[in-house]
Amino acid sequence: MAERGAIVPGRVFTDDRGRTAQLHGIGLQRVGDRWLAWGEDKAAGDRFTAVACYSSEDLAQWHYEGDALTQADGDIGPDRVVERPKVLQRPDGRWVMLLHVDGPVEGQAGDYAYARVGFAIADRPEGPYTYVRSERPLGNLSRDIGVYQEDGVGYLLSEDRDSGLHIYRLREDHLGVEAVVATLRQQANPAIGYESPTLVRHEGRYYLFGSDLTGWSMNDNMYASASALEGPWDPWRPIAPPGTCTFESQVSVVAPVGDGYVYIGDRWDPSRLAESPAVWLPLRIRDGGVELEWRDRWSIEELGA
Repeated sequence: MAERGAIVPGRVFTDDRGRTAQLHGIGLQRVGDRWLAWGEDKAAGDRFTAVACYSSEDLAQWHYEGDALTQADGDIGPDRVVERPKVLQRPDGRWVMLLHVDGPVEGQAGDYAYARVGFAIADRPEGPYTYVRSERPLGNLSRDIGVYQEDGVGYLLSEDRDSGLHIYRLREDHLGVEAVVATLRQQANPAIGYESPTLVRHEGRYYLFGSDLTGWSMNDNMYASASALEGPWDPWRPIAPPGTCTFESQVSVVAPVGDGYVYIGDRWDPSRLAESPAVWLPLRIRDGGVELEWRDRWSIEELGA
């Protein structure tokens, strides 16, 4: 096995061009013998520039594959907020990208009142993707999103400020929502759920991760578990030691790698969003609990990859 590169949490990744890899708010998939990542290009701050695509063999060294989605009129114009690119492959082999799409509303860009999920489609995972449409799933607000897939069935995880965190089943073509599977809320504040959701299944049990609603500020991210997507879901618990604000990061993805998982988080710097550092750490799920510990430097060999 080739030696794996080192991941240094709290730093930005640099791509093969020597530039900061725009791996913000990413989606990640194992495709063949490499990982593909789709990230928010924050060159224009919080306004949409592009969704960049990168590939890696070790989650440490990144090759720029090009822009998977670029600006167009309407939902993905330069005045819009386009976040959390997540990608699934449909059973027919085509690839669908889901996005949080926001602003402008009544001429005001970026006020997060538009609150829709957008859909784009491509023949290759790297793109280019063609934007198709957006919706408020079943009429609900949709801001930060995640995705999950099992046995060819796709699911959307979506934060709805009015009702909680929804798990939706997608339509067969993955270009829309079909039904609500479950809705989760915070214990301390049952009126709301968690944002930036991600979901994995481990040893027959589901683990759902999310972040509190504190804007660019970090918080103690949480997880809940259940034996079925419909629930019942166990109470929320912190991912990392309480008080660390999840090592000053916000979860974007928890991805299976080797014998464990990788926690992929963002340490947002609102004054320099394009240079916001990455906080990627090994994560273990054992005996129904989650273990996330700080590492100054590590590689995916620690997870048996």
